[in-house]
Amino acid sequence: MIRDKEQLPFLQIHPKDNVLVAISDLPAGFALEFAGRQFALRQSVRAKHKFTVEDIAVDGPVFMYGVLVGKANVALSVGELIDTENLRHAAEDFRLGERKIAWVKPDVSAIEQRTFDGFHRSNGAVGTANYWLVIPLVFCENRNVLTLKSALEEKLGYRVQSADYSNEVDELIRQYQSGADVAQLLEADLSPTAINHAPNRLFPQVDGVKFLNHEMGCGGTRMDSDALCGLLAGYITHPNVAGATVLSLGCQHAQASILRAEIAKRDPAFDKPLYVFEQQLEGTEQRLMQNAIKATFAGLTIANQFTRQPAPLSKLCIGLECGGSDGFSGISANPALGYLSDMLVTLGGSVILAEFPELCGVEQEMSDRCMDEPMAEKFIHLMRTYNAKAEADGSGFYMNPSPGNIQDGLITDAIKSAGAAKKGGTSPVQAVVDYPELANTPGLNLLCTPGNDVESTTAEVAAGANLVLFTTGLGTPTGNPIVPVVKISTNTATYKRMPDIIDLNCGTIIDGEESIAESAHRILDYVIDVASGRETCKAVQLGQDDFIPWRRGVSL
Repeated sequence: MIRDKEQLPFLQIHPKDNVLVAISDLPAGFALEFAGRQFALRQSVRAKHKFTVEDIAVDGPVFMYGVLVGKANVALSVGELIDTENLRHAAEDFRLGERKIAWVKPDVSAIEQRTFDGFHRSNGAVGTANYWLVIPLVFCENRNVLTLKSALEEKLGYRVQSADYSNEVDELIRQYQSGADVAQLLEADLSPTAINHAPNRLFPQVDGVKFLNHEMGCGGTRMDSDALCGLLAGYITHPNVAGATVLSLGCQHAQASILRAEIAKRDPAFDKPLYVFEQQLEGTEQRLMQNAIKATFAGLTIANQFTRQPAPLSKLCIGLECGGSDGFSGISANPALGYLSDMLVTLGGSVILAEFPELCGVEQEMSDRCMDEPMAEKFIHLMRTYNAKAEADGSGFYMNPSPGNIQDGLITDAIKSAGAAKKGGTSPVQAVVDYPELANTPGLNLLCTPGNDVESTTAEVAAGANLVLFTTGLGTPTGNPIVPVVKISTNTATYKRMPDIIDLNCGTIIDGEESIAESAHRILDYVIDVASGRETCKAVQLGQDDFIPWRRGVSL
């Protein structure tokens, strides 16, 4: 239901919770009544932060979202602000439990006949975009990939026409040469450079040529290079990709033969154009580059033959992501994505919930929702192994919240995780997948990734996500080379402050203007337009092509 604007400026998320969330800034001494008890706040409480509604003893539990999220370091009185000094991370232990897979499906009668216009591939998958990839198998080829980018991108009409700020520099030069001092330069009025978003593409059905760079492929562990090949295979076989040019040095760990084997694992009947060039076989750099340019250009003529055609919403595979989270994430944008996830699952689509450090504290719930015991055991094993490795290196899940998270009310990892998990909705878990494998089974998929925004988004796309929904409370420009990343604000203030990088606002839920269900339907409308090429999200407009493979060491 819609939160009434006249409601009290605090919220209890779950009946079991012994803390409340401040919806607006509350002064010290603010008098309130809750559950038949009257008390006053002992300190001022900023919006998004939490305060106690009962006395809590030393080592006493603190509950939010109905789960244990921390324990008190000191005795806490009713009406006391919780912070990093008086609360430490704690979460319930978890083990193999009973299957709890019953759920209430949302009403999808209004959307079950809707479609999006996508690019249909021969294996039955449908893309939300149509890209050509240029990929290095090893960091030694990064320079050559960038040389190809310089040669092809602008000539073919794919250079992102963004502000280069040269006009601003010209103005500062003019003022300096006119005798402006430091104070005047710092106060100079700089007019923004106009941005031209109108592409002039030689191949109008191709959304772009994307040039990936990375720092892996050799010199690390064989496990890392094999995982890299799997990740790159996920991109090459992705429904948003029409074909690829691959540059290899030749002697590195990440061999072309391993890449081809990983491609065959993901798509046994793979039939996309794939051109692989090894510099040590080609000889001169000039020969390598000329052959790669010819192959890429020829491949683009093939890619340009694809056109958008209607597809059911069951062909969507949505990656669920959050970054720059705040104290409103778990009560606005994340539950809205959870409702959307349940709608898509009901329609036969796929959703991917990743970021395993941000499932800390809800492991029991997620494992109980797994369809069978082997799946639950796999999830439990991945969670325990990951956390044990992190703790052995002095960085357990408890260290996951960033300074920005903490400043905006996410005091412990369990608080952050309990809110982050809301993105996955309530449906049963249909698959538990380890990095960097496919996670596109119809229904809810759990994918083991770090919480790092770019590493996780990179992995979700390789796992099959053809669109990513990314919630943010503090604001982040994260994108992906081949998949639209739709940014959704958890609060209205951030949405208004950063309109150049954020697409949608779920602060409407906090403001009492919209229900979670209404917000989910509004997001779905936008998703369909983006998936159909009718809307372009901000990350794509900005050319935000973030790509970071996960080294399977400690990364939270």
